[in-house]
Amino acid sequence: MTFRGAVYALVRRIPTGHVVTYGQVAALVGRARSARAVGGAIGRCPDDVPWHRVVNAQGRISSRRSESGMLTQRIRLEHEGVRLRRGRVPLTRYQWDPPARSSKRPSHPARMGGRRGGRNGPPGAKKERQDENGRMRTTV
Repeated sequence: MTFRGAVYALVRRIPTGHVVTYGQVAALVGRARSARAVGGAIGRCPDDVPWHRVVNAQGRISSRRSESGMLTQRIRLEHEGVRLRRGRVPLTRYQWDPPARSSKRPSHPARMGGRRGGRNGPPGAKKERQDENGRMRTTV
């Protein structure tokens, strides 16, 4: 699935009366730090995608070339029961937290070893290893 397709599929899952941020969408589709790309995809989305449920990280409606698009987004959100305070959506109340998908794989396989822990333990942990004479040695 393309990046745009993944964005549209996720945005279609947002329940009525809830919002997500551009960065949250990017992270959920596996492309953290791609919030601007999500914005580009939302700007070109098909009619069946509820684009108005995506807001910026502060809960504000992002500016557009035409103010009518911003007003349309506000009207659609209010029609769904989302109340804005001083031009912001209270994310603590309305932000959608999708259910976690069960998976046998870790979400970040790259974090399984090395400095961040994994089988070697946390950084600075004592490790035991066998030296060339067969004796156990403890290292930090």
